Amino acid sequence: MINFEKKLLRKFDYILFLSITLLSMFGFISLYASSIGTKGIAHIGDVKTQAIAFFIGIVTMLILTFFDYDVLGKFYLPIYIFCNLLLIAVLLFGTGEKQWGARSWLVIGSFSFQPSEIVKIGTIISVAKYIEKNSEKINELFTLIKVLTFSFIPVFLILMQPDFGTAVVFIFFIVAMLFVTGLDIKYFLYAGITAIASMFFMYFFTFDDYQKDRLNVFLNPEADNLNSGYHVAQSKIAIGSGKKLGRFLFDEINFTSGGFLPEKHTDFIFSVIGEAFGLIGGLVLISLYFIMIYRLISIAKAAKDLFGSLVIVGVTAMMVFHIIQNIGMTMGLLPVTGIPLPFISKGGTFLISNMISIGLALSIGIRKNKINF
Repeated sequence: MINFEKKLLRKFDYILFLSITLLSMFGFISLYASSIGTKGIAHIGDVKTQAIAFFIGIVTMLILTFFDYDVLGKFYLPIYIFCNLLLIAVLLFGTGEKQWGARSWLVIGSFSFQPSEIVKIGTIISVAKYIEKNSEKINELFTLIKVLTFSFIPVFLILMQPDFGTAVVFIFFIVAMLFVTGLDIKYFLYAGITAIASMFFMYFFTFDDYQKDRLNVFLNPEADNLNSGYHVAQSKIAIGSGKKLGRFLFDEINFTSGGFLPEKHTDFIFSVIGEAFGLIGGLVLISLYFIMIYRLISIAKAAKDLFGSLVIVGVTAMMVFHIIQNIGMTMGLLPVTGIPLPFISKGGTFLISNMISIGLALSIGIRKNKINF
């Protein structure tokens, strides 16, 4: 199951490993900048917690790298059942509805975590294997219905929390995996029409007031800058105030330290980066993401089987959605959904799950081209 042979090490993707390490370091610096208070004193408790999560994540990632991912494929059903039981536990015992509008967290003693972050990985593994088993008949309606039912049960449970933003992440990577498998384009057209109709239905009949406010602010950004649009308005000011080089080394970080920027450690961490490190800092971050995504796509193309390729497609789609959605919402280009920025935003569960995802990709990468042992 775990193999440390030298010929595997020769196929280790050092560029991917370096890119996510640099991204995590960037995250530590960004969290430090976000922790600076009105007196210029930084409160580094979040940085310490993130550093512990990084250490756990990097060890887990390296163990997974040398773990044969085929074993995970053989146990896709137990993984799938475990993930759905976790989501059911959230519905029964979860917290967070009063603070964030969704029951998304489980608390065990002094430890709290967001199960959906773990479930993302489990769902990617399970759906990838189930699609592989049905890939030859994927365009037959009965087979497609089976695959969609299997894939969307976790999505339905997440919508019940209700966490619409996270559910959209799941839908995005499931659609990407089906597209790569060779699903007929007509099904995507039908799905697009259904999605638009569903959005109208959900807006008028199922969305909470705060969800409607977020969408209304996106469509009319200047309508309510003091209430529903406050987050985005302050975010855009913070990003613009950083100019080319940022204010971290040259000036006070006014919007971050002054408390004008809500959720600066998590959802709006890119706004902190924009103010603290300016255009150059933002471009460096996006460049690191580009390198990471490019390496993931390269590994997916060289994977020895459809299962491995689909796992990486799922991971890549998940990362891409998080990156585009988070950066877009902080700049007012996309609706606010509470989606964190990979390797940067505060969140131990989120960081560890990101590391696990990369560990799976590295595991698939060192076993490419059908190596025989």
